Amino acid sequence: MTPPDEFVRAVEAVLFAAESPLTIDSIRAHVGAGDVRAALDRLTADYAGRGIHIVRRGERWQFQTAPDMAHMLRRDREEPRRLSRAGIETLAIIAYHEPVTRAEIEAIRGVQISKGTLDVLMEAGWVKPAGRREVPGRPLMFATSPEFLVHFGLASRRDLPGIDDLRAAGLLDPVDLAFDRLEDDEDGSGMAQSLALGRDEP
Repeated sequence: MTPPDEFVRAVEAVLFAAESPLTIDSIRAHVGAGDVRAALDRLTADYAGRGIHIVRRGERWQFQTAPDMAHMLRRDREEPRRLSRAGIETLAIIAYHEPVTRAEIEAIRGVQISKGTLDVLMEAGWVKPAGRREVPGRPLMFATSPEFLVHFGLASRRDLPGIDDLRAAGLLDPVDLAFDRLEDDEDGSGMAQSLALGRDEP
């Protein structure tokens, strides 16, 4: 393999020094004119199979420890961030149906959510305000953030598991699914679980 040219090395240096994932425009602001995407493709190939990779998270790029090496860098004391069931369900609804308003989240879940639930998700950096719906009252909408993709190791929301993936992983109770379908057939009211778990396309 031929050694990288100066432009590719410049892109590599900018990514290495960055404190957070960078967009192509952000990289270009540092390195000037040139094919940044081609340089990123070259670097991604160069780092494949090594201890660190260059990965894309949404429209941002970053260096990341290879998944099979991550266990070597974990701290002895970890404080996992735990979410309540309401928090998990709310995050799933936002991820699969963004942008959504509080009222839309509550309609899918079938229960009201406390203000604290959204606050926790925003403090974690996984959810952000996404403008206002152009309807009476102009309610605030919510969407996932780039940090959501980074934390869960997703290149984009298209990588979210679908209903078949969740069923194969044993994350869906067949009894619940059968009951959900029965309610749908009878009166169309049993949508909360299926929507929260992504039965519809994101």
